[in-house]
Amino acid sequence: MKTDIIIIGSGLGGLECAHILARKGMSVKVLERQTQAGGCLQSYCRNGRRFDTGLHYVGGLGEGQHLHKAFSDLNLLRLPWHHLDAEGFDLVTIEGRTFPFAEGYGRFANTLAEYFPKERQALVKYTEMLRNTAETWNDSFDSSAYAYLTETFSDDMLINVLSGTSIKMELQRETLPLFNFAHGTASYIESSWRLKGDGNMIVDSLSDDIRNYGGEILCRAEVSELIEKDGKIVAARCTNGETYEADIFISNAHPAVTFELIKESSVLKRIFRRRINNMANTFGIFTVQLVIKPGTIKYFNHNKYVYRKPNVWTFFENDGPTGGLMISARVPEDGSDYVSQIDLLTPMCWEQCRRWSNTTVGHRDSDYLEFKKKKTDECITLAATVLPQLNDAVSEIYTSSPLTYRDYNNTPDGSAFGTRKDYHNIIMTMLSPRTPISNLFLTGQNLMLHGLEGVTMTAYQTTSQILNDYNKNQ
Repeated sequence: MKTDIIIIGSGLGGLECAHILARKGMSVKVLERQTQAGGCLQSYCRNGRRFDTGLHYVGGLGEGQHLHKAFSDLNLLRLPWHHLDAEGFDLVTIEGRTFPFAEGYGRFANTLAEYFPKERQALVKYTEMLRNTAETWNDSFDSSAYAYLTETFSDDMLINVLSGTSIKMELQRETLPLFNFAHGTASYIESSWRLKGDGNMIVDSLSDDIRNYGGEILCRAEVSELIEKDGKIVAARCTNGETYEADIFISNAHPAVTFELIKESSVLKRIFRRRINNMANTFGIFTVQLVIKPGTIKYFNHNKYVYRKPNVWTFFENDGPTGGLMISARVPEDGSDYVSQIDLLTPMCWEQCRRWSNTTVGHRDSDYLEFKKKKTDECITLAATVLPQLNDAVSEIYTSSPLTYRDYNNTPDGSAFGTRKDYHNIIMTMLSPRTPISNLFLTGQNLMLHGLEGVTMTAYQTTSQILNDYNKNQ
């Protein structure tokens, strides 16, 4: 039976689009290639424990803040969100010196001004920029993040500190727009939160609502072709032999993957396909997930970012030992004061993985295992500079690389944050939800912004355009 909407991919953007449109009364079907929904939000199980693949914290969930209304509409505020320390939700350590990120724009500026008194006015100016960009979506698309920081601040250490929590985006001096840097920073200063549980809680909440609204989520339904007829997509053909028809299609997959699905088209021009295929991807993430022995490390209600040197914008380009990472602790779910799981995350460029690019999960050689072990040891050694008891506290270790991310999420180059945005050429690197095919839309982190905030805002943009078109035709 023909459906109003077919959504390709059940990552956060796909599920949020399905939730919004199903709630509006449209018939929705989500097609997911994997055995479970969720994309990089899903968690996996080892020895009875669940580990997150992408979610670590989110900003702006307080009443009146950036994500509050959206998460309220999506029924996600009912989940057990845990508020991080207002006096220091993030701690940035560089060469042994630690600097706290405090909640609230005024407190944020005042706290860092105690360490950098000569930069007080510049910090006030900086927080006003963050607030304005977050609230008004101003014209900082074609401005350089790195240039703004170096022009606003004279203290190199402060520039590194302000950039130090940005492992959750790709810091590229030559390309990163100020818009993306500001949005990747501002909402966390409003307020920062962790889930008391794993990312599947978000997936399950959205999925349950979608089904209650009459929508369907079909797993093991990998789309192999989008069939175009008379300039529109009419059906999605899956590798399981099934074909699904709909009036409107939304792809949550990477744009290059999406348009490869359209084998024959009277609309897509060669120059458009070339543009999409040539878009650069952001780097990936190497993740070390540690099970901690009971009663050895007290839970810390903040994230730790630690760097060997004040080279936050370039450390991942070096061939030496791991120079920077993020440390995130799982909220104890048993009421204990002690942490049971800790994640270590560090950027990893695709070049470091390229030699194994023709392999798949579970079928990589001993050199790859040795490569991961070396990287793991480097991460634990660096983390131990701020968690001295860590070396003796680890009981189990699980790791993943950009190769893992590519294989499970079908993301080119194992990219963690989607396509790379370039302030020099914003029109070519920031995609619209609309495509040249009138009934095919895009959503997800590859369009404008990544992360929970960016993907959520993009889902609302995608669905708003669809609903506007739908209402005009009624």
